[in-house]
Amino acid sequence: MAGKQLIECVPNFSEGRDMSIIRQITDEIEKVEGIKLLDVDPGKATNRTVVTFVGEPKPVIEAAFQAIKKASEIIDMSKHSGEHPRMGATDVCPLIPISNITLDEVADYARQLGEKAGNELNFPFYLYEHAASKKERKNLATVRSGEYEGLPDKLKDPKWKPDYGPAQFNPQAGATAIGARDFLIAYNVNLNTASVRRANSVAYDIREKGRIKRKGNPITGPIVYGKNGQKLWQKGSCKSVKAIGWYIDEYGFAQISMNITDISQTSLHKAFEECRKSATKRGMRVTGSELVGLVPKKVMIEAGKYYLIQQGRSTGIAEEAIIDCAIHSLGLNELGHFDPKKKVIEYMLEGEENRLVDLTLKAFADETASESPAPGGGSIAAYMGALGASLGAMVANLSAHKRGWDDQIEFFSEHAETGQDIKDRLLALVDEDTEAFNKIIAASRLPKTSVEEQNIRKKAIVTATKNAIETPLEVMQVSFNAYSFLKVMAQKGNPNSVSDAGVGALACRAAVHGAYLNVKINCAGFEDEKYITKIYKKADQLLKKSDTACVAILKIVDKKINE
Repeated sequence: MAGKQLIECVPNFSEGRDMSIIRQITDEIEKVEGIKLLDVDPGKATNRTVVTFVGEPKPVIEAAFQAIKKASEIIDMSKHSGEHPRMGATDVCPLIPISNITLDEVADYARQLGEKAGNELNFPFYLYEHAASKKERKNLATVRSGEYEGLPDKLKDPKWKPDYGPAQFNPQAGATAIGARDFLIAYNVNLNTASVRRANSVAYDIREKGRIKRKGNPITGPIVYGKNGQKLWQKGSCKSVKAIGWYIDEYGFAQISMNITDISQTSLHKAFEECRKSATKRGMRVTGSELVGLVPKKVMIEAGKYYLIQQGRSTGIAEEAIIDCAIHSLGLNELGHFDPKKKVIEYMLEGEENRLVDLTLKAFADETASESPAPGGGSIAAYMGALGASLGAMVANLSAHKRGWDDQIEFFSEHAETGQDIKDRLLALVDEDTEAFNKIIAASRLPKTSVEEQNIRKKAIVTATKNAIETPLEVMQVSFNAYSFLKVMAQKGNPNSVSDAGVGALACRAAVHGAYLNVKINCAGFEDEKYITKIYKKADQLLKKSDTACVAILKIVDKKINE
C-alpha cells in the first residue's frame, strides 16, 4: 500500500560562523507547511552549514527555493573564505528519496526546483548527480571545479552554460548545484580488536575500491603490476561503499567506518554481513554496529526481513517487530540504546501527530463514546476492517510456524505480509476518516461575508465533502481486498485457527457495511448528481461482492470445523 512520498533535502550554505544568518535561512524553511527541520550543522573552519529537512515533494521544493533565495540575499560570496570547496551562497542542494518515491522521480523534482530558481533568481544553476543534464556534469567535483573564484571565466565558456538561470557572474550569490542522489548512510561496524591494521584489512575486503592486488598472501604478498607498470587493484565485496578502519578511544576497540553511498547497491545488512565474514576469516568477531545520523525506514525493514528469513520466520509481522529484529541482529544496541523514534526519519515525522490509532483500546473506546462526533462510524468501520485483516495475518503467521510445515514458510509469509499491508492502510484510514469530517466542519466555518468569500467557502465545502465520501469508499475497497487472502487462510491455513479466518471475514463484512453507511450519509444533499451516481454504483457493487465473498469463506470455515 502506498504511503506518503517523502524527500530529504540537504542544502549546504556558505556560512558557518554567523548563526543569525543561518537562523534567517532555516526560518524560511520552517515557514513552509509540511516541512520538518531535522538538523542544522554549522562548521567554523569550513565556514559552511549543512541543513537537513524532509517532507513531501511540493513542500520540499518550496522550502528549498525559499532557502536558496534567502541565502542569496544575506550571504555575500565576495567576502567568503573557508576550507571546503564552494561556489555559491547555497553551494549544493541535493534531493534524496526517503520513502515511496524513486530516484528518477526525485531527479524530476530537482529539475523543477532548478527551473523555478533559474527563472526567478538572478544567478546560475547547475544540475548534478542523477539529475545531471549531461554525463560530464554528473560528478559534483567537476561541476564545482574552479570554485567561486573561477566562475567569471567558467561562465564565458559555452560548455559551462548553466542548466538554468543566466550565464552571468553574480558576485554575491555565485552559483548553485542542484542534484538528486540516493541516501548516504554513515555506518560503523564494531570489532573485538584494538588493531587499526586488522580493522583496515576488513575495510579493504568490503569497500568497493578494494585493496592492492598481491600474489599469495593478500596482506604481505608481492604487489601485482599491470602491463604498463601500474598497481592492480582487487575489488571489494560491497559496491558503493567507502570504508576505513579506525580505533575509537572512547570505546576501546576498532571499527570499520563506512559510507554506503547507494543503498540500492549495498544494503545495511549486506555491509554488516560482509564485515562479519571478513572478520571471522581473519580470526576476529563483529560485536555490533553503530548508525551515525538518521536512516530511512525501508533500510531497517529490509534488514529485519533478511534476518527473519535467515531464522526461518515469517516476515508478515508488525513493522515494529521487524525493526526490532534488525536492531538486535545488527547489534545496534551495543554502544547505547537504539531508539527507532529518534533514528528513523519517518518516525521522527510522526512524532508530533496525535493519532487515534496511538490510543489504548480503552482510550479509543472512551473517545468514541464521548460527546464529540468524531471518531464516528467511518473510523470504527476502518478499525473493524483492520482487525479482520489482522486475524488473517495471525492465521498466516501461525501456519508459517506450524511444526512440519517448514516448506510452506514463504507461502504463508507472503500472505501474512498482504494482511499487514491491508491492516496498516485501514489503520491509517481510521484517522483519515476523522480528519475528513473535521475538514467539512472547518470549511463550513469559513467566512461568507463577501461574494468572493462565499465562493471560496463553497469550493472548500465541495472539496471536503468529496474527501469525506471517498475516504469510507476506500475503507470499503481495502476491507474487501482482505477477503482473497482470508479465503486462502481458511482453505490452507492452520486448521486450529480456521475460526479466526471466519471472524476476520465477518469483521471485514462489518467494515464494508459500516463504511457504506458513511458513503451514503455523506452523499446526502450533495449537488453533483453525476459524481454521486458514479460513487453509488461502485459502493453498491462492493457491498454485493463483499456479502458473496464473506458467505463463501464462512462455508469453508464451517466445513473445516465439522470435519
